[in-house]
Amino acid sequence: MTSPLPRCAVLDDYQGAALASADWGPLAGRVEVRTVREHLDGPDAVAAAVGDCEILVVMRERTPLDADLIARLPRLRLVVTSGMRNASIDLAACRERGITVCGTASGSEPPAELTWALILGLARHLVPEARAVREGGPWQSTVGTDLAGRTLGLLGLGKIGGRVAAVGRAFGMEVLAWSPHLTPERVAAHEGVRLAGSRAELFAASDVVSLHLVLSDRTRGIVGEPELRAMRPSAYLVNTSRAGLVDGSALLRGLREGWFAGAGLDVYETEPLPVGDPLRTLPNVLALPHLGYVSRANYARYFGQAVEDITAWLTGEPVRVLG
Repeated sequence: MTSPLPRCAVLDDYQGAALASADWGPLAGRVEVRTVREHLDGPDAVAAAVGDCEILVVMRERTPLDADLIARLPRLRLVVTSGMRNASIDLAACRERGITVCGTASGSEPPAELTWALILGLARHLVPEARAVREGGPWQSTVGTDLAGRTLGLLGLGKIGGRVAAVGRAFGMEVLAWSPHLTPERVAAHEGVRLAGSRAELFAASDVVSLHLVLSDRTRGIVGEPELRAMRPSAYLVNTSRAGLVDGSALLRGLREGWFAGAGLDVYETEPLPVGDPLRTLPNVLALPHLGYVSRANYARYFGQAVEDITAWLTGEPVRVLG
């Protein structure tokens, strides 16, 4: 009797875009591929939906794979994640069970571009003004904030932060940067960017603070009440990186009490963001559903290389192996 084909599930394909974003032809007749569009909320739902699969393709950190869940997926042999880093996958548990974990490339352009969508949306009150036009409300009800001549503070100056800095300079902004190990030599590689003397200085001196750090034990909660209280009342906070960089309770208090003007957010501790979460309704929050990496080019990269990863694994020569 012929053995059934290995099964592959593509998780959290919210837009139904996975199969159309790449050529899955190389897996035809070799792997049975299906997609899961709805978010599987919790380990019970994940185990019930994909417990029959040898291969999982996961989108960033939408579905965490911790040791307990991995133990409930006894058939699992390969995990492919978009990006070359995924803190929500327990790599040690995968190694113990002989599960290969592979990644893909990820472009820095989409999150940098979305950062500027949030900054401009906040500065020029685009959402309330667009809503007023659509709904027949007042014609011009807000006064926008100029960016030229203002200060952009970047907490992190890596690939994404560097792109955000270049756009800030093009807008005529002063650009400050700081991170725990940022050196004058690294800052000097970015024309027109100055190194802030401290984290406190960055927050106090900036009209817009944008976060671009990797979340780790060292950076979790790096933005707390002291930093948020140091911000100017007219300043904005933008986070397209990871929610865990910011103390969530301090963020809510700051937004409610007006320590700073508002926030543009694309990342949250719980995703999808619960319906009753105040971040959905606070008037000084511009909230997006984690769109930073969601673009046609990035999806083509993610799913195209996912097919490559699976094909290589089938031949016994896996590529882009993590951990």
